[in-house]
Amino acid sequence: QVQLVESGGGLVQAGGSLRLSCAVSGRTFGSSATGWFRQAPGKEREFVATVTWNGGSTYYADSVKGRFTISRDNAKNMVFLQMNSLKPEDTAVYTCANAPGYGLGWTSVGSYDSWGQGTQVTVSS
Repeated sequence: QVQLVESGGGLVQAGGSLRLSCAVSGRTFGSSATGWFRQAPGKEREFVATVTWNGGSTYYADSVKGRFTISRDNAKNMVFLQMNSLKPEDTAVYTCANAPGYGLGWTSVGSYDSWGQGTQVTVSS
């Protein structure tokens, strides 16, 4: 059974930084792609960032490009999302997702078959 557990969310002032972590178990991590999505109250879940199985390629939503960085440590079965220059509009529940495969450009919810429970990120103005 695949399990994803996020951590690192919290409350931060605008302009601040947070680092989210996602621990993946129950799957050959080095052969799977992982992405981050977020959902704000009253809005649909949206793509944030994704990284291929070897960390060789990353892709970001335009709204976070230049501010967020996704990375992975295959030795530890973990994926990270470094979020800098946070804005109030970044407030949402952030969830990591995983699926077997290279994962180049996987930006849709349907590309992933396993999801975590999410971690709340709140950015105050």
